[in-house]
Amino acid sequence: MNLLLVSNSTQFGGGYLEHCRDALVELFGPGRRSLLFVPFALADHDAYAARARTAFAAMGHDCRGLHDFADPIAALASADGVFVGGGNTFRLLDQLWRRGLIDPLRARVRAGMPYAGASAGTNVACPTIKTTNDMPIVAPPSFVALGLLPFQINPHYLDPERGSTHMGETREQRIREFHEENHVAVLGLREGGMIRVAGARTTLHGPRSARLFQRGEFARELATGCELSFLG
Repeated sequence: MNLLLVSNSTQFGGGYLEHCRDALVELFGPGRRSLLFVPFALADHDAYAARARTAFAAMGHDCRGLHDFADPIAALASADGVFVGGGNTFRLLDQLWRRGLIDPLRARVRAGMPYAGASAGTNVACPTIKTTNDMPIVAPPSFVALGLLPFQINPHYLDPERGSTHMGETREQRIREFHEENHVAVLGLREGGMIRVAGARTTLHGPRSARLFQRGEFARELATGCELSFLG
């Protein structure tokens, strides 16, 4: 497979997809590409697709919203690549299921079509969406997602703030709760972090380390550039 999974689509101080532009260019390759943008994580599909179209035009690619096609499955079958945008993960997965897109999208990506996702688009590449940070504003038919990775990701991972008087759960505590009921590993992907899957190789990229949680073990830091294939 050929994947780029990004924690966040906008980095502080930069524009939309600016911080991961080089990685996206590398993923989709040289020359003009016909890309599909999946806008279902936000309510205004047209405005979201226009934003993505502008960003990818600057990279030399054509990009159309999947919602614009009368036959989205046929559009997936002929696309050169797909980018799944961030927003609410429950809404995104709900639409993928209800539009019959889970199996066709999974099949094309497993056959080698480049897939990029940011935030919610990264969440749905996991086995389930159980480690998203989002509120369940809709109820998808299933929490089962694309399963392109053998482990879970928690995008926008935040470390506990020293001296904070906030009494709610930290992100680490919430992931520990996940492991009270589930066995699959969880990678806390901090802002700017990216996971690159190229064939059999899965690696961590970005300016910061990531935090790995495995059931029954102490959490540990994984340095940028490290190989993640040991997770499955």
